[in-house]
Amino acid sequence: MNRKPRLVISTGAGMSAESGISTFRDADGLWERYPVMQVCSADGFAADPALVHNFYNDRRDQLDTVEPNAGHLALARLEKYFDVDIITQNVDDLHERAGSTRVLHLHGELRKVRAMDDPSLLFTLPAGTRTTPETRIDGHAVRPHIVFFQEAVPPFEPAARIVEQADIFVIIGTSLSVYPAASLLQYVRPGVPVYYIDPRPAAVPASVHVISAPASEGVERLAQILLKDRS
Repeated sequence: MNRKPRLVISTGAGMSAESGISTFRDADGLWERYPVMQVCSADGFAADPALVHNFYNDRRDQLDTVEPNAGHLALARLEKYFDVDIITQNVDDLHERAGSTRVLHLHGELRKVRAMDDPSLLFTLPAGTRTTPETRIDGHAVRPHIVFFQEAVPPFEPAARIVEQADIFVIIGTSLSVYPAASLLQYVRPGVPVYYIDPRPAAVPASVHVISAPASEGVERLAQILLKDRS
């Protein structure tokens, strides 16, 4: 039996925009009326942990009101034809809810918190749960399982190893300005086809196939290209 080609997909905020997920890039330096560094940095969390807990409580509540869009669903369907890995900058769970089975979150996950005294100890929150600095789970104080600005990105090395194994690499819905995520492109092996889907694509090497479209439309066009090549 022939091996399925390894399709590795890197997704950013534009992947979830059509589902109604607000991001800190929607306005100049503000995320839901707050300065980004106030609610999404290590210094911000140290200065006002209650504000940051409440901010991410609200983000989880928002997540309960949205659904995966056509782009998420189309990526999940590609698992029928490809060995698919998704590496996402997004902290929502829309890829998983759409049916994608291998998703690596570079920047953390909204529905999880982690122990303050042991970053490897994660807890998935039941729907509707709100946390505070006083919250204890199994005796541990917790914080949002989010990679804040000023913090390292522990999943980056595993993500880079996945990209090195790609037979096809796809970038969706990102300005390619957030590092280290943007540098994943550097780990693609020479000769591997690369596709970039974004309505306002950044400058990329000439060898990259650019699809100037929102995520849902772009993924549909990508699927047509990839499946035609396999027919």
